[in-house]
Amino acid sequence: MSHPPPVKVAILDLYDGIVNQGIMAIQKVLENFEDEHGFQFKIEIFDVRGSNQLPDTDHDIYLSSGGPGDPLASEGSEWENNYFDLIERLQRHNHTEGTIKKHVLFICHSFQLMCRRWRLGTVNLRKIPSYGVVPVQITGYEPLLASLSDPFYALDSRSWQVVHPDQERFEQTGATLVATEQEPGEQDDPPAMMAIRFDPYFFGTQFHPEADAEILTEYLTGADKRHELIADRGEAGYYALLADVQDPAKIKATQHTIIPQFLLQAISGS
Repeated sequence: MSHPPPVKVAILDLYDGIVNQGIMAIQKVLENFEDEHGFQFKIEIFDVRGSNQLPDTDHDIYLSSGGPGDPLASEGSEWENNYFDLIERLQRHNHTEGTIKKHVLFICHSFQLMCRRWRLGTVNLRKIPSYGVVPVQITGYEPLLASLSDPFYALDSRSWQVVHPDQERFEQTGATLVATEQEPGEQDDPPAMMAIRFDPYFFGTQFHPEADAEILTEYLTGADKRHELIADRGEAGYYALLADVQDPAKIKATQHTIIPQFLLQAISGS
């Protein structure tokens, strides 16, 4: 009995060589999906920022990660030009009649880059970095969010953000803002855009839908990070963060919903 060929997944690593939990968490989501749904993935990781590595358009699914630093600073760089060229080639492929569509998920830094590219809002530096489990308000219908509570909870880790949605550009591009920050960190800091359906095949989130409670707990309980967080928010705040991370109704629910639904949508061709 023959088996279908594995689904080819490209992970676009935008962490620029920085040690992180994001790529590890994405891989774990993919492994769990294989076990649960009986699919086989062929996964390749491309070091986009550090080594200017990019795939071609022959993968079935693309997951573009978060990453550190200023999303404005890379404008005009070789790696970013090549990255945008890949995205535009995938768009052209998807607009070609009769093709099997290529789905792309943009996370955090990738989300900010695409919002800048398509001029959907203002990319700016937050007054205070946001780190923790935050409520996210649903603002429009989106199948990937449909089974989550409103608000739902997600891991937020950003110094930069996208604010002030440009309604004219949303209409011109056909994008839909489907989630926003519910509680901005500062009263005069406008709510950030948190999830956008860019088109039928491209979806992006400011937050980290891949965040894994076990991986994150191990990171947060390491001596250096523990001391840093207690110094920043006190012991009560530190243990409240750990409780949020381990709450099955918060980032665990988000992790078990958004990317798995995205993968099902991509594999089904819908």
